[in-house]
Amino acid sequence: MDKQLEALQKAFDEDIAQARSEKELDQLKVRYLGRKGELTSILRQMGSLDPKERPRIGGLSNKLKVYMENAFDLRVKDLEKTHVVKGVDVSLPGRMPGKGGVHIVNQVLSEIEDIFINLGFRIVAGPEIEDDYHNFEALNIPAHHPARDMQDTFYFSEDVLLRTHTSPVQIRVMESEGLPVRIIAPGKVYRCDSDVSHIPMFHQVEGLWVEEGITFAHLKGVLYSFLHTFFGPDVPIRFRASFFPFTEPSAEVDIGCIICKGRGCRVCGNTGWIEILGSGMVDPAVYGFVDIDPESVTGFAFGLGVERVAMLKYCIDDIRLFFENDLRFLNQFS
Repeated sequence: MDKQLEALQKAFDEDIAQARSEKELDQLKVRYLGRKGELTSILRQMGSLDPKERPRIGGLSNKLKVYMENAFDLRVKDLEKTHVVKGVDVSLPGRMPGKGGVHIVNQVLSEIEDIFINLGFRIVAGPEIEDDYHNFEALNIPAHHPARDMQDTFYFSEDVLLRTHTSPVQIRVMESEGLPVRIIAPGKVYRCDSDVSHIPMFHQVEGLWVEEGITFAHLKGVLYSFLHTFFGPDVPIRFRASFFPFTEPSAEVDIGCIICKGRGCRVCGNTGWIEILGSGMVDPAVYGFVDIDPESVTGFAFGLGVERVAMLKYCIDDIRLFFENDLRFLNQFS
């Protein structure tokens, strides 16, 4: 019995020294001092001892029990000093920091830029705070045009505003660099509008190719190549006659509805088609604002909304989701 108690104390000392939490200590207490614990099992053997030995073994057993109880109390205090800082248990597993990712709008923008770079275009940028001349007048948008209405444009003063498109970059490039021009101008633009399909700030990519011999066939070839690369080679495409002040002729470009595959649904208004971008041949009047002879060159321009094509590609029905910072939404595109 003496050897059993000695072995029990030795095993107890080793186990309690390795305990790293209160939960482990509770488990040890049940193991050694519980009703079915190690010490209790030894005490149950006392009935088989010589009556003269029982008092001595009983005293050793009680002494060991007190030793164990004190050891538990001291170990709890040691853990509190070592592991707890201002109420925080630093022995708990750490929380790994979340892994960041590129925002879905930036992902789509990068994909668009890569496609046009492979088509021979280069990327240019310009100021987001523009003057009236570059944002409107030089693009053949006269003073009476509805786009100048205060409800559409954020004005700082009569002549200074937040750009409503990235087309002013095209004017600035033709002014400063001359010809030939083969560029795309991605960036933020601003308009007074907000609902499930419009927001006051969004992203555009506008393109311009001007040099001798450019035709509408070049425009169609570039846009067909872009749309088939971005949406897939089987997506149907059509051009519809339209009007823009800075292009003539002008065309809206539609793709077959990627939701219903052309059968007709709520998204496409049961037409089977979705408008994707605007385009056209640069109006000769625009060349006059940048001192280029309209008889010597031709060119085309186009523009598309990044959020709009992202919504179509990923079947997103509310543009505001892009900017609400809901990680449940954004993590889908990490």
